[in-house]
Amino acid sequence: MSNNDVMKKLRVALSLRDDDIIEILKLANFRTTKTELSAIFRADDHPNFQPCKDQLLRNFLNGLVIYKRGVRPDNRVKTVGENTNEVKPKEDKA
Repeated sequence: MSNNDVMKKLRVALSLRDDDIIEILKLANFRTTKTELSAIFRADDHPNFQPCKDQLLRNFLNGLVIYKRGVRPDNRVKTVGENTNEVKPKEDKA
């Protein structure tokens, strides 16, 4: 299954329009135009067909995660020195 097939199937399964796909790609900081998208969704034998590259599919999937779930919160544990308000213990000079 090609990247184009994956994009086509996701587009139909999620009932996405070109505008929706462009917005999803923007969430992943990837810019594209409606013209480029229409070339991806054309039939394989069409003269203006363009293969969907891995970068486009990857950014679409990353943007789709943000679109459906929202931005991931930062739940990392802070280490000493990462927060400027923390006091570091003084080292003994012996």
